[in-house]
Amino acid sequence: MTEEARVKVDVVIPVYNEERILEQSVSTLRSFLRDRCPYDWRIVIADNASVDRTLEIAKALAARWPEVTYIHLDQKGRGRALRRAWLESDADVVSYMDVDLSTSLEAFPPLIDSLVKGGYDLAIGSRLKKGAKVTRSLKREIISRCYNLLIKLMFRNKFSDAQCGFKALTRRAVRELVPLVKDQAWFFDSELLLLAERKGYKIFEVPVEWVEDPDTRVKIVSTAWEDIKGLVRMRFSR
Repeated sequence: MTEEARVKVDVVIPVYNEERILEQSVSTLRSFLRDRCPYDWRIVIADNASVDRTLEIAKALAARWPEVTYIHLDQKGRGRALRRAWLESDADVVSYMDVDLSTSLEAFPPLIDSLVKGGYDLAIGSRLKKGAKVTRSLKREIISRCYNLLIKLMFRNKFSDAQCGFKALTRRAVRELVPLVKDQAWFFDSELLLLAERKGYKIFEVPVEWVEDPDTRVKIVSTAWEDIKGLVRMRFSR
């Protein structure tokens, strides 16, 4: 067995009412990982209290493919799903990506390699770093850029894109950082990264190719408002 094959990597996909695309996305991801990921990988579907056939499909996929598994939560919240999936994992590296695969999978190998071989603690996809290619509505572009600028003004952080749904962490970073994150929903990512920088963790950024999903479950304006409230909370807490 090669050294790479000894490294365990979990790829978590948080889902809420995604019966339409779940099977195709997991199949696409599985094929990519079989061809391009030299590590001992596993796909974990984290069902966030779906009320459609999402959980049923997740169970069927886990029964079909041994490298696919699932967990079910009775409450919604992406942060809540990631917290449970990551803290319960015994993998050396944990990651997550959005079920719509809006971020090109070509960015996944360098994301994981930066942690396994590069000495970094966290790795994130960035839609704002030089080299990224992004296709999205003007509304989302403006909101995203304004939000990340606000973070810069409030925290003088070094990372460029807090919200891209494409991240990975070492087991040590998970054990030490995730229990400190208070948010259970969309602000989870931003809070995690700000805590990581505050504590001196090394963050690697990968410029990504990203295409907006017109069927996204994210409510942009309300999510942005919750994120701003989260930033204020963190700014005045130590």
